[in-house]
Amino acid sequence: MNDETVRILAIETSCDETAAAVVQDGREVLSNVIYTQIPIHTQYGGVVPEIASRSHVEKIVPVVTKALADASMMLEEVDAVAVTYGPGLVGPLLVGVSSAKAMAFAAKKPLIGVHHIEGHISANYIEHPDLRPPYVCLVVSGGHSHLVEVRDYGKYEIIARTRDDAAGEAFDKVARAIGLGYPGGPKIDAAAREGDPHAIDFPRGKVRDSEYDFSFSGVKSAVLNYLNSCRMQGVEVNVNDVAASFQRSVVEVLTERAMMAIDERGLHEFALAGGVASNTALRLSLQKACDERGVRFCVPSPVYCTDNAAMIGAAAYHDYVAGVRDGLDLNAIPNLMLGESR
Repeated sequence: MNDETVRILAIETSCDETAAAVVQDGREVLSNVIYTQIPIHTQYGGVVPEIASRSHVEKIVPVVTKALADASMMLEEVDAVAVTYGPGLVGPLLVGVSSAKAMAFAAKKPLIGVHHIEGHISANYIEHPDLRPPYVCLVVSGGHSHLVEVRDYGKYEIIARTRDDAAGEAFDKVARAIGLGYPGGPKIDAAAREGDPHAIDFPRGKVRDSEYDFSFSGVKSAVLNYLNSCRMQGVEVNVNDVAASFQRSVVEVLTERAMMAIDERGLHEFALAGGVASNTALRLSLQKACDERGVRFCVPSPVYCTDNAAMIGAAAYHDYVAGVRDGLDLNAIPNLMLGESR
């Protein structure tokens, strides 16, 4: 490990948040600035890539400027510039990658490209600085549902992934169907607190050839079929009950698969990451399951669960120490797989 203090300017623009942060030694956040486009995209019921890209272009310089100012630093004082280069929406990714390359070139600093999912995993190091591999991590967001064994910094074994909709995507689609709107995750979570999770028995998705992989299209379709059936029969839909019952189905599947991995691998630390990690029911379910097994449960605060640049800086630190550097030919890779080499 490097004994010198390392400060990294990190940039994240993979979807609809323009974010920049300065992170010290991979675990101390000196600044964390996030401009969210949620109010813009809410009127469309979801993220519009072209609008997102244009907003990133407008906000990237002010956001980076504020992140440096909040950390009381100049660009020339950071040790490296890190940026998410995939996966994500190609337009937004290109804005971040292009900006990071320009800043690294102008300041003569190393450039480090970071995998977005690796960033989510690394968010746990910020508030759990003593967390060390190996451990199991469940990453659940709008675009991803991964169950991963973190074998070492930057070394991952994917135990499971979704075969269709990601968990967060299913939340968004169900929320839209029951009239809650966008973004679906927080709205489903809030409505579920007022509903009965046992009111409707929605299915738990299983994949025939994999005991670990996820499938959430079935439960989404079951919710849509239930709503259509109610409309055809003139039955009033209890939105809160639907939200609670749907959420219970998803949470039970995620918890079951995660604990299967913990039991099988004999590890004693478990981490949760990604935007859906903010979900109240999921956090409680996993905490309970971990407590029953004597397993330590780590999860970031909500601000580090949704897309942010501090998590990118946390991930980039270990690459920096390991000597990983990218050239100015670094490009956005929208379908980048976890563990895929550059």
